[in-house]
Amino acid sequence: MLGTPLAQAQNRADDAVLEMQKAFRKGDSKKLEQLLPTVRGHALEPWAAYWTLKARLNEATEAEVQAFLQRYAGTYQEDRLRNDWLLLLGQRRDWAQFAAYHPQYRMQDDREVRCYALLIDQIKGTAPASAGDDVQRAWLALREADDGCTHAASQFYADGKLGKLDVWRKARLAVEANRPRAARNAVEIVAPEALDKLRELLDAPTKYLRGHSTARGKVRQELVLLALIKMATSDVDAAAAQLDSKWGVHLSPEERNWAWGVVGKAAAQRLSSDAPGYFANVTRDTDLNDDLLAWKVRAALRAGQWSVVRKAVDAMSEEARQDSTWVYWKARALLAGRPQEAERAQAQQLLQGIAGTRGFYEQLALEELGQRVTLPPAPAPLTDEEKAAAKANLGLNRGLYAILMGLRSEGVREWNYATNLHDNGGMSDRALLAAADFACQQQVWDRCINTSERTRSLIDMRQRFPMPFQSAVIERAQAIGLDPAYVYGLIRQESRFIMDARSHVGASGLMQVMPATARWTAKKIGLTDFRPEQLNQRDTNIAIGTAYLKLALDDFAGSMPLAAAAYNAGPGRPRSWRNGAVLDAAIWAENVPFTETRDYVKKVLANTTNYAALITGQPQSLKSRLGTVGPRNAAEPEVNKDLP
Repeated sequence: MLGTPLAQAQNRADDAVLEMQKAFRKGDSKKLEQLLPTVRGHALEPWAAYWTLKARLNEATEAEVQAFLQRYAGTYQEDRLRNDWLLLLGQRRDWAQFAAYHPQYRMQDDREVRCYALLIDQIKGTAPASAGDDVQRAWLALREADDGCTHAASQFYADGKLGKLDVWRKARLAVEANRPRAARNAVEIVAPEALDKLRELLDAPTKYLRGHSTARGKVRQELVLLALIKMATSDVDAAAAQLDSKWGVHLSPEERNWAWGVVGKAAAQRLSSDAPGYFANVTRDTDLNDDLLAWKVRAALRAGQWSVVRKAVDAMSEEARQDSTWVYWKARALLAGRPQEAERAQAQQLLQGIAGTRGFYEQLALEELGQRVTLPPAPAPLTDEEKAAAKANLGLNRGLYAILMGLRSEGVREWNYATNLHDNGGMSDRALLAAADFACQQQVWDRCINTSERTRSLIDMRQRFPMPFQSAVIERAQAIGLDPAYVYGLIRQESRFIMDARSHVGASGLMQVMPATARWTAKKIGLTDFRPEQLNQRDTNIAIGTAYLKLALDDFAGSMPLAAAAYNAGPGRPRSWRNGAVLDAAIWAENVPFTETRDYVKKVLANTTNYAALITGQPQSLKSRLGTVGPRNAAEPEVNKDLP
């Protein structure tokens, strides 16, 4: 049956919306204009209209923009277009129109827009005293070159609201991150005459340093520092040698400390035993930023230098010191050795401030306090009225509709916009639980989980840690000797239970398996006639993903942290990362060089502990799952040496 005429019309409208998304991505404004009338009245009409106007926004009139904002008032698309329009007005230096549109901008999450707004206040003479700091913070946080914060920084520097060091620090960060355009933008503000020299040192830092014998004056000193930073990203020992034997005496104490911080970080990321020594050359920790201090802490943890851990954490910004990672390690440092009573009391207070089930360090803090991970009390069941309110929310409905149609990116942004109003005093915890329940009922598990995680005082663990496909996951895990909680912890982190998830590198399905890995695993377990397209089939994906995880776990003698790292980054890297001293696995995990894998390992293990509490109903220990990590010993056979 073809269905009713109404259903057929709906299908045609859905198809037209999907075609419009494709046209938008191709920049085909003519096709968008042609298709727009066919989706009038569709649930996703605001998206269709947004794509159509956005595709030609540079040529649009203010009247057209105003008409769109009025027609779709209150929607995500209205505020998204206002964001786009504000960026365009900023680029055009149309400060009058920008000032007129900015007060209605609700998201307030675009750093570049924020910089333009602060710039206008500065031009008008109404900027608050903190405006310079705000511009600097936003500018430093943007890795790529931009117009808004760069232009604002230039004006604030000219007005004496940003210092030379503030601008040079942006150049340093850009060089270290291999963002040459951002580095050039910064240098152009503070020393435009040095742009040719900057180009030289970026192209060949070693040659640049060899071609100079001294560094007189701030500009030349900073250029030498940039060259050393560039060198450290590829040859850290050579940079250390240059700094130690020649250039250290030519730099200011602050510049020298920063240089040693970058060298120490580069060595720490290679898990080099030289890293603590390089960091020891830093004479004042407050000259380093939070990122460099974080790597100083990690290197000190590996070396067992607890006093260094304490001092480096204390030198971090207030915001960084409040992060549960550094709260936990500060507490551990206070308890190391023979702590005084005051140190014990301070550590206890720090641990109590973060202890809970929410994440890796929160769970470890619980255990340091002598407790286990248990399920917090469930909130009162949602009422029919609360559920009905969520189902009546137009933003939530558009988000789910888009996701279920295959427009996941658009649907996620729409959904997040509707739930993020909570941050501005909108959705209460109960409303967020109801929204999460709405997503759960539609089996849109990523929105279910992410929305439930946004609650502050109420925690519904069964929402935050759902267990779909129980028969497939639990039976398969138990059949091959895997802890089902570990499998669920990994799937939750890999895909959020999205069946058709696909990563940027080509991994597919619930367990995000790469085609080559899948072929190897299928052969290993005797799965004949396997084809990569089968990875999007639930049971096949689970069978291959769990089999590979078990093979990785066996190869690493049952170490959950190592196997999780292998699952994310491939087995070769954790095989090398485990070399060196035997470490508490929490210290090892914090020192994983890749940010993504470091975060992944910690989240998978924390997830696993919470799932175990849900599955068994018993108190759980994260520490028991971590153990220690060290080099492979003679009694530990290499059972899967060819593990890909």
